[in-house]
Amino acid sequence: MRLLTAAFVIAIGSAGCHPGPIAAKPEIVGGTIAGIVKTSDASVAVPGRRVSAIEVKTGTRVDATTGANGGYTVQVPIGTYRLELELRGSETLAKQPAQTHVNNGDLDPGRDFVIVARAAGMR
Repeated sequence: MRLLTAAFVIAIGSAGCHPGPIAAKPEIVGGTIAGIVKTSDASVAVPGRRVSAIEVKTGTRVDATTGANGGYTVQVPIGTYRLELELRGSETLAKQPAQTHVNNGDLDPGRDFVIVARAAGMR
């Protein structure tokens, strides 16, 4: 009888250590924001510029650099983002994307920037 009781206690004790299959939590990765940086006449792509996606609530910043065609993509966690572009010299923005909300798995394309370079001495 003691042997049976000991075996029963071991079986119950080990069952308590393994509650069954462990459910994996889905990884929340967010989505992708994409666009193109170009000049106001749209004929010149603007490569090598930093585009920053800044989460509006936390201030978390994720940067990307435009490629040879002026295009960029930036992967971000779920959230609402404002986009900023590195300007140089006398450049100003003629067009800037509005804030964008990214859900899990989203691809938010068309977040384009258009820059205008003022000639020296012009205001």
